[in-house]
Amino acid sequence: MNDDTFHHSIRKLLKNVGVNTQQEIEQAVRQALADGRLTGDETLPATVRVEVAGLELALDFTGEITLE
Repeated sequence: MNDDTFHHSIRKLLKNVGVNTQQEIEQAVRQALADGRLTGDETLPATVRVEVAGLELALDFTGEITLE
């Protein structure tokens, strides 16, 4: 195993997930505000799940998204 290649591929995956997830959440919040489903002062609980096939690895991370 090449450690540099391995670490680079993990960082690349996590960067892709981070950027795309942020964009999708921002779009969903804007739409929910426009539709009146959110008022803009909510704190939204969130969960992120990472699964790696072949390793039987499933990690859950929880947190909050605060709008105000």
